Amino acid sequence: MRKLIGFILTPVFYLCFGLSLLIFHPIQWVCLKLGGYSAHKKSVDILNGFLVACNYTLFNRTQFIDNKSIPTGRPVIFVANHQGSFDIPPLIYFLRRFHGKFISKIELATAGIPSISFNLIHGGAANIDRKDPKQSIAEILKLANNMKTKNWSAFIFPEGTRTKTGKMKPFSVGGIATLLKKNPDALVVPIAIQGSYKMVAYGAFPLRPFTSMRWEVLDPIDTTGLNAEEIVKKAETIIKAKVE
Repeated sequence: MRKLIGFILTPVFYLCFGLSLLIFHPIQWVCLKLGGYSAHKKSVDILNGFLVACNYTLFNRTQFIDNKSIPTGRPVIFVANHQGSFDIPPLIYFLRRFHGKFISKIELATAGIPSISFNLIHGGAANIDRKDPKQSIAEILKLANNMKTKNWSAFIFPEGTRTKTGKMKPFSVGGIATLLKKNPDALVVPIAIQGSYKMVAYGAFPLRPFTSMRWEVLDPIDTTGLNAEEIVKKAETIIKAKVE
């Protein structure tokens, strides 16, 4: 029965999701041209609020547990497990005060996806070509420098790819080590994502309705005396204890 309802509701979800991307594409362009970074960011924040609201068309619950004790005005590296394509909008919207940027595949930036590709190109993301290590390092370093000079933050999924079962994959150090090298005083904050993989349990169509999803921002990691590998391993252990 749940799957049958999914067949009925999924077109409504995709219609709302797609319309949001199409409507906000020119809005982003106008905001960037007339108001620069600040106005563009506000348009992206509002867009992601709409994308989060699209979950209600499936009667899905998006529970976001924020952590108000985390200070703004300094770089933060948010480290999260990755369960599905729809993990991202709640992170952008609910943590918008941190100016978080993603390390993304360059293919998404060049794909011409309304709103999404535009934001990846103009919003400060690190768009990496996995086939070109030099380009990837340069992009991550550019983000690291912006974090240092502009107090931006970064969202990282160290698993690399999404899980289909909810079981976490090993975290890789990769970009986190580069960001920490340039920002040794950055806070490292784990985020535990639960249940979002169930939304695509049947695949991209139909999506699974009546699904409870949860994002929880945990306390910053005490990185005193730890190297990058140890920090990432500690983040993995903390998140795994929440998720599994």
